[in-house]
Order: sequence, then C-alpha cells, then structure tokens
Amino acid sequence: MCGIAGAYFWPDGGPLTDRLTKTLAHRGPDGSGRYDHGEVHLGHRRLSIVDLTETGAQPMVKDGLALTYNGELYNAPELRKELEAAGVRFRGTSDTEVLLEAWRKWGTEGLHRLRGMFAFGVFDERSGELVLVRDQLGIKPLFLVRRGKGVAFASELKALAAELGGSLTVDDTALVASLLYYWVPDGRCAFREAEKLPPGSWARFRPNGDVERGTFWSLRQVAEEGAAYEGEFDLNAVIEDSTRKHLIADVPVATFLSGGLDSSYLTALAARERPGISAYTIGFRAEDAKFEAMPDDLMYAKKVAAKFGVDLHEIEIAPQVLDLLPRMTYHLDEPIGDPAAINSYLICTAAREAGVKVMLSGMGADELFAGYRKHLANKIAVRYQRVPGLVRRPVESLVDRLPVATSKRGFRSVRFAKRFLSFAELPEETAFRRSYTMYDQAELAGLLNPDLAGAVDDVITEHADTYHDNTLSDFVNRMCLADSRLFLPGLNLAYTDRSSMAASTEVRTPFVDIEVVKAAFRIPGDKKIVKRQGKMALKEAALSILPAEIVHRPKGLFSAPLRAWMSRDLAPLVREVTNEGELVKAGFLRREALQRLVDEDASGQQDRSKHLWHILTLEYWYRGAVSARTP
Repeated sequence: MCGIAGAYFWPDGGPLTDRLTKTLAHRGPDGSGRYDHGEVHLGHRRLSIVDLTETGAQPMVKDGLALTYNGELYNAPELRKELEAAGVRFRGTSDTEVLLEAWRKWGTEGLHRLRGMFAFGVFDERSGELVLVRDQLGIKPLFLVRRGKGVAFASELKALAAELGGSLTVDDTALVASLLYYWVPDGRCAFREAEKLPPGSWARFRPNGDVERGTFWSLRQVAEEGAAYEGEFDLNAVIEDSTRKHLIADVPVATFLSGGLDSSYLTALAARERPGISAYTIGFRAEDAKFEAMPDDLMYAKKVAAKFGVDLHEIEIAPQVLDLLPRMTYHLDEPIGDPAAINSYLICTAAREAGVKVMLSGMGADELFAGYRKHLANKIAVRYQRVPGLVRRPVESLVDRLPVATSKRGFRSVRFAKRFLSFAELPEETAFRRSYTMYDQAELAGLLNPDLAGAVDDVITEHADTYHDNTLSDFVNRMCLADSRLFLPGLNLAYTDRSSMAASTEVRTPFVDIEVVKAAFRIPGDKKIVKRQGKMALKEAALSILPAEIVHRPKGLFSAPLRAWMSRDLAPLVREVTNEGELVKAGFLRREALQRLVDEDASGQQDRSKHLWHILTLEYWYRGAVSARTP
C-alpha cells in the first residue's frame, strides 16, 4: 500500500510531482522515489509490505517501462510462475515487479487477470504513453486533473487540491449528492475539474494529446452472469481462499474484530492460518453506550478471541471529537459523514503504534450478501403495502408521535420504526434510496438554495439510472448490485482507505475480492434473506468454523454514539455552524431549514444526529476548499 502521484505534459511537472508526493507521505513513510523521462514524472511513497528490500522500491523502472503502483496483488505468486515459464527473469520478490512484467506481456488485455486492490500509472519509454489503471471494485483511489494534453494524478484529492486549489472550483452538485448520501458518489468529484478514474477502467494518454479509455471489468456483467449460473460451489472455500491470499505479507497482519459475523468469520479463518494473530476491537464510554442503547459487541469479540487464540486489543472510542472532526475531514478528501471513519482511524493508529502495518476488515459482506437492515426492511415493505390502509394509518400515527430520545437515553426501536415508515409505501427504487439516504427529494430541496433545484433532480436521477442499469429479476440482488456500485466504493471503501492510510496502515478486505463477488451473485436472493434473517448464505458458510452463538447473534454496529456527541461534545459547534457557518453565509444552505433540523433533534422527536454530523463534516470540508482558493 502506497501513495502515487505524477504529471504528464504538465508545466513544471517535476516539482509538482515532488509536492504531490510529499502531501502523500502518510501513505508511505518507509520510502520515496521519483522518475523523470522527458514530459513524464512519476512519484511514489512506499509502505513496505511485500519484499522490504530495495528491489521492491518504486517507481520501478525496467527495460523501458516505469511503474508507480499503490496496492497489493494477491495472485502475484501464480502470475509470477506463469511469467517465469514464459521466460521472464525477476530481480526481486515484490508484486510490483510481477505487475510490471504482466503489463509488458499482456497490457490492458491482461488487466482482468489481476486479483487484488490497485491503482497505478505505467509509462512506456518507447511509445511515450502513460496509462492509468484502477482496480475492478474501486478499492484503491485514483484522482486526476486534465489540462490541454496534460494530466496530473494522485492517490488523494487533497494533494491535487493543495497544489491546484486556486484553479479548482467546488462542484455544487457533488455537494448536493453528499447531503443526500452523506458521501460523494464515486462517479462524481467534489471539484469540477478533477475526476476519479472509474473502477475496473483504464485511461491511456498519448504525446499528441489523444486520450483513450477502456473498461476491463463490469460489476453489472458479473451480477448478470451470476444470475444465470446453475452449478454448485462451496462458499466457505471461496472465502477461505480469499482470506489466505489476503494474509500474504512480510510484516505483521492483524484483524478488525467487532464481534459481528463478518469480522469474526475472517478472524477465525485468519487465526487458523496464523495462530496467535492479533485483533483490534472498539468499546465506547459507558454513558455513551447507555444513551445510544448500543449492543455489547465487545462481549462477542472476547468470545471469538478466546475460542481461536487471538490476541485481542480493545480501543475505547472516547475521542476529543472537536479536535478530531477537522482532522478527519482533511484526511477523508471529500465530505464523508459516516463517523465510522473515526473508529477505523483510531483502531489503525493503535495497531500502527504496536508495529502492525496490515489489517483485515470484514467490509463488503453486508453489501454482497444482503446483510444490512435496509435489505430486509425493503422486502418487508413490499408485504406492508398489502396491509389495508385502515390498519396502517393508526400505526403510522402512533409511531409519528413517539420520541426517538429523552434527555437520558435514545430509543433505537423507535428510530428504526420511523425510518421504515418513511419509505415503506414507495416504489422499489425510490424506497431503496430512501431507506439509506438522508432526505427525500422535497426535504433536500428545502435545505438548499432554490437555485440548486436542478442539481437535486440530477442527483436523484443518477441514483435511479444506476439502480435500474441491469437485467436482474431478483429483487434482493438488485439491491446488492446497487450497493456494490454506490454504497461500497462511494462510502465504505473510500473512508476505509483514507482513514487507515492517515495512520500509515494498510487495510485489506477479503470479501471485496473478485472471486468472492462472483460467488455472491451466483446466490439467489431467497438464499440471502430467509424469513426475517439476512445474510443467510454467508451465515451457513460461517457455521463451518464459527459457533452458532456468533453466527446468529443480532447485528452489531461499527458506528459511533452520535446522539450522545451531538447533545454534549458538539452542541456548541452545531449552533455556530447553523448561525455563522460558511455554507450558510455562502447561501448554499438555508439557515431556517438547518435550524429546523437542530430543533427536531433537540426535542427528541426526530433523530437528526447523522444529518447534523454530516453538515459539520461538509462545513469543515468547505472551509478547507475555500481557503485553498485564497491567494
């Protein structure tokens, strides 16, 4: 895992590359490198994971090819054997050299053969062409800015914004999208002039200014091929193989262990491969956990650790939120309103201080195997619509009057009920969107400057277009596909990459693996959600190694005590942002609408804690963007 940057036919490209690379130092504190050849300049920051010697240093230059690469190639041993059989001679043992030689042999035609997480730039000295590539599932980020026939690129947007900020303009529609989702979708970027290379794609830049783009992997195609699959397979064997490959490293590896199904499953498999492996879990201040009515995840994490001989470390989430909020906003690159990023950052920081460079995470299992409450809730909503209105209306009236919190504690069941009723009678795509986004269309428009009504329409339409862009007949797998295209790369993989890299730690996600994804979409929806149980196919696979007590426990949380923070630590900041925030001053947000959210949350009638947390992250991000444009 590393940080990459570069410039191609860009004025002052060499010094720019140095400055971009310096901003990415946290992604690779073990070394840095620079390559120059005419109008191309490649930079690299190294976090040494595989082949710790100089033979793995980057940018790697060999026989006319230069490579700067961020990621891990989990099938590097198999590819190395194939390439050696074809006569390739290797200088070292790094997966970087395997990638370089695979590119030399197959070029873009061989990209679908790569199994891992990666973003890289490769320059051919003979043709003068630069090619940028991003992995199939969007695990690793790659941002770029084009001007004329030139391009500048980096692993993080903050590097480009710091150097080019005076010439970058905020994309209002991207910020509108972030308010809807509480993150910026992977297909958009917070600055108009910047872009994210799409997952599973490449872009070739030629000296004459021509640009060619291509796609080497399609999640939609994989899902549709999976729907037609009629054979049998062992899901546990697929996940076990992925976990084994994700453990390849020349440095210590540990796991996230929340005590939930996904992290417990991976930790058990990892412990079988590496006895005595370390794991890290989170706990909350007692008063925060009580206020939020949080489940005791720590109890289950301890049981898993004891059963499998895991060295468990507990990290208490009691941060100085006022200090951590602006720091996290900076590291997350774009406005991301999920406080789970704080948990990830604090766990990775503790692991790094203990000498651990690599962590395994259960990220992705919920999206692929229908494990979120929204998946079950949307299925229940279909049945709810068949209940006579005379029965539904009194229930809805009662739930509407119930408070979500008192001054001493919150009521999770009431919050869930209110959330369910907000979408239960809507059409499929609209209901799915409302089940996990922050506002309905009218609420979002009412929060914003009236001039942004068109942007609201665009964002809503983009969601509908993505959701319907498939031929699947399976309702559950349609939701899983939408999540894997929107929620997973836009939020979960994005914050995991940025928060872990801020702590100079690599997080690997064995569920977000091309072979696991193929297997997941071969499973019909009625095997994923059975009666009122989600993720059943994964649970059945996990029973091969985990006790039923862990497999069938209530779903845990990898979140934060937001309501407690809002009512205590962050209350003064909420008032400041509502009355004097830059977003209000700029006319982006309407002060009276924002105040209404604050009042609803304070009264306990509605849970607006997540809305307000994201507005704080958006405010801090916007302040940084405005200051970057100031000479």
